[in-house]
Amino acid sequence: MSFNTFGHLFRVTTWGESHGPALGATVDGCPPGVAVNEAMIQHWLDKRKPGQNKYTTQRREPDAVKILSGVFEGKTTGTPIQLMIENTDQRSKDYGDIVEKFRPGHADISYWQKYGIRDYRGGGRSSARETASRVAASGVARAALNHLAPGIEIKGYMTRMGAHEIDRANFDWDQIDQNPFWVPDAEAAQTWADYLDGLRKSGSSVGAVIEVVARNVPAGLGAPIYGKLDTDLAAAMMSINAVKGVEIGEGMSAAMLTGELNADEIFMGNDGKPTYSSNHAGGILGGISTGQDVVVRFAVKPTSSILQTRQTITKSGEATEIITKGRHDPCVGIRAVPVGEAMMACVILDHLLLDRGQTGGVRGPIG
Repeated sequence: MSFNTFGHLFRVTTWGESHGPALGATVDGCPPGVAVNEAMIQHWLDKRKPGQNKYTTQRREPDAVKILSGVFEGKTTGTPIQLMIENTDQRSKDYGDIVEKFRPGHADISYWQKYGIRDYRGGGRSSARETASRVAASGVARAALNHLAPGIEIKGYMTRMGAHEIDRANFDWDQIDQNPFWVPDAEAAQTWADYLDGLRKSGSSVGAVIEVVARNVPAGLGAPIYGKLDTDLAAAMMSINAVKGVEIGEGMSAAMLTGELNADEIFMGNDGKPTYSSNHAGGILGGISTGQDVVVRFAVKPTSSILQTRQTITKSGEATEIITKGRHDPCVGIRAVPVGEAMMACVILDHLLLDRGQTGGVRGPIG
């Protein structure tokens, strides 16, 4: 069995390889009548595409999306939506040295051990190029969210690069789209630029932490035990290439708090709705959204493709060394930001549809 599909009602199946002729996504379960077109999807793909600045891979891919089915006269029909992105700038010759060698930190060895065959060109299916398909699918998800719950906003940003972390006191939403790192701190952006420039020139790489926030999410999304909103969010973020850790709300730091500090106290707001003293829970209690911001954070490891000699073995078990050639991101966390946003959009829409199917929008009254 191949696990290339995620979602319950809003289901996304991605397909294709890094150096194949094309890759894309099949989106099933989108409600009919949602306004969507290629330009709307392209907007989100342009945030992720490579080669936009010196801090990302210089592979030049336009990532132009084509809608092949499921949309008629600018609106979804309720049938499967097929999205395709052609690959145009493959350089498979860069990977000739790894036909027999396993790159440390990559999925080369695990794919070989499992399947006995692997596409060594850019990592094939294990390449982060696959995430373009997810971002394309999220363009449909965002259009559906705008149709069903237009107040929801989803925004991702970097909070850490290596040892460098943002100063929350300087947090500025307007800065996120003003620098190549999607960082909400202008001062940090300049520091990170100098730091990453040095790493890039040395042929090394560094990890990052990305935070994704969904604002104006209605209370009541998610279900107890096995249908938790945070369960699916954690799985979605963990499925992104190079992600090694996921947190919801306070996350691991909750272990350092006392009960009275961690509990988000509840009050009645002037608008007749509950309000909270804090958001350590990340907008989710018991697997169900509270109406607060939904906050997810994930850690991305350093890019494993570096221009420095590493020890490894060949398929025949012989010791050797390798330098990974090709065009790679010195900090893959930069382009992981729009991917994290994409997964948030798909999961939130999926749970919105699940809730409509189970409860029809019925809510317990307060006040």
